[in-house]
Amino acid sequence: MLYYLFEYLEKEFQLPGAGLFQFISFRASIAIIFSLLVSLIFGKRIIELLNRFQMGESIRDLGLAGQKEKAGTPTMGGLIIILATLTPVLLFAKLDNIYILLLIITTLWMGSIGFIDDYIKIKRKNKEGLKGRFKIIGQIGLGLIVGIILYFHPDVTIRENATIGQEVVINEKSTKTTIPLLKNNEFNYADVITWIDESWSAYAWLVFIPFVIFIVTAVSNGANLTDGIDGLAAGTATLIVLVLGAFAWVSGNIIFSDYLNVMYIPDVSELVIFIAAFAGGLVGFLWYNTYPAQVFMGDTGSLTIGGIIAVVALSVRKELLIPVLCGVFLIESLSVILQVGYFKYTKKKTGVGKRIFLMAPVHHHFQKQGHHESKIVTRFWIITIALAIISLVTLKIR
Repeated sequence: MLYYLFEYLEKEFQLPGAGLFQFISFRASIAIIFSLLVSLIFGKRIIELLNRFQMGESIRDLGLAGQKEKAGTPTMGGLIIILATLTPVLLFAKLDNIYILLLIITTLWMGSIGFIDDYIKIKRKNKEGLKGRFKIIGQIGLGLIVGIILYFHPDVTIRENATIGQEVVINEKSTKTTIPLLKNNEFNYADVITWIDESWSAYAWLVFIPFVIFIVTAVSNGANLTDGIDGLAAGTATLIVLVLGAFAWVSGNIIFSDYLNVMYIPDVSELVIFIAAFAGGLVGFLWYNTYPAQVFMGDTGSLTIGGIIAVVALSVRKELLIPVLCGVFLIESLSVILQVGYFKYTKKKTGVGKRIFLMAPVHHHFQKQGHHESKIVTRFWIITIALAIISLVTLKIR
């Protein structure tokens, strides 16, 4: 909103300083500061409201150290992240940008699913929360919306060989994405079916949209599983989105994309504003979520975090980098899949179910081994930093 106001003031009255709002770096800086302030100032009030309405977490006895002390800690803290993200976005971003609109939809959609889940857990005393099939339906629904918009919307385009000082290349609709660490690092989803017949390229959405649904569902569930100890999900997500912000900046800047020889995606640099606000909200939430936590993000926060990361990665055409960049989410998810799968297999074969880990997700395995949760969180952050560096290196190494 303020973007359009200052754009008008600059155009009509040449107001000193109004032109700064044309620069993404300036708006991103304001967005991250504003979101940090919103989360710090209003976060405490939201926590007080959650306590007043008795939105405290009921803790199952899993035999983990320090677990009983957390009983009654308010959950639904994801509301702090959502408020701190959307407020600066509405103020400083271009609201007619398709990528911004898509992320606003994602935030509200996944936040609503998570809120319903948390509400059922707390108010109805049902620890299972929203039934799994309804969560999956919600995630598939969002994936379907995202896939349809990214495939069919006329503003979602790329420009190949976008060089400075030469003839203008027309933006084109494409299902191309990038493969990390490969020299010829582009992959077109249409190639999955066009090898049969070139005319089938019009049906590339049959490949692209299901893959988008898979990415949205997998990443949001991975973030949800990672949210098990104080500060883990929020800290990990902050590092991930900052890297995605760098990708959005480079891919949306014709000079940087030409220098680094990466795909130029028109208008995608506006995502930097959203990412800056999101990162500020996550850091502000960490103020209250670090050990010992004053508030938990709940599914309201974790599902929203996963959904946003997935949609940003898809928008900047870096979804195939997710297994590296979101390696912690992947490890957490695999630990649960392997644990459940091996237990069922051994029970069927021998009649007695066996486990690979002491407990899943894997962060609880380390808790069972006697490691303090602060040490576990810090080490997972270090792993994420290493994976983030590897991800950034893919801009130049291939």
